Amino acid sequence: MIEYRRFVPALLGCVLAAFIAAGAPADSFAGETAVEDEANRILERSMTYLSGLPKFSLAAHSSIEAVLDSGQKIQFDNISLLAVKRPNKLYAMRLGDLVGQTFYYDGATLTLHDADNGMFATVDAPESLDGMLDFMRDSLDIVAPGADFIYSNAYELLMEDVESGFLVGPSVVEGVVCDHLAFSKPGTDFQVWVARGEQPLPMKLVITSRDVMSAPQFSVVLREWDLASELADEKFVFDAPGDAQAIEFTVLEPESD
Repeated sequence: MIEYRRFVPALLGCVLAAFIAAGAPADSFAGETAVEDEANRILERSMTYLSGLPKFSLAAHSSIEAVLDSGQKIQFDNISLLAVKRPNKLYAMRLGDLVGQTFYYDGATLTLHDADNGMFATVDAPESLDGMLDFMRDSLDIVAPGADFIYSNAYELLMEDVESGFLVGPSVVEGVVCDHLAFSKPGTDFQVWVARGEQPLPMKLVITSRDVMSAPQFSVVLREWDLASELADEKFVFDAPGDAQAIEFTVLEPESD
């Protein structure tokens, strides 16, 4: 799926030169025509593990690149806090250079709160996380933070149209030893760093849009994973401040065939 293309696509495998300089055989990174079994196994195990978690929360730091007409790249950063409680609850706060907003999904309604501007919008939403994420994307033109990893079938969505993939090797993200994976599909490359061990959590994602001028990148580092703390249902319910103004979502009409 790789939805980040919707608000400035992203990724570039510029670490290749460093690997070659370190003595890695150059032909191991070139001419890939299929997905290596080990890379496929690691990603599938990670996504299966994540989709089986009844609840989790995390913090994330993301960077996204915008390309000016001159070709110069400008980078914007965001931090996000995310909490998921299956089968149908999501809390996501995004704060950064371009946007500040909080999402609340309680299994029945979806609310987007813009505290900086004192506004919020609430709309009825599907009764499942997958359905709500589809509704956000298709009807509201919004992508939730971490959406690629929240879907129950995240592995299938990530691997859709993938033409090649391989295990780059070991890497360390936030002090955690990971397996670094690289995949390619038409117009887009993406890399995933998966923690080794009994909890194969995704620790980093990088996406490159090769079909956009200067191949802008989106990258996100996932940290502070918490799989144990209780998540009360109240966390996912929006309580409107007294001075907040209610506005309406613009709901897109489905495209006709």
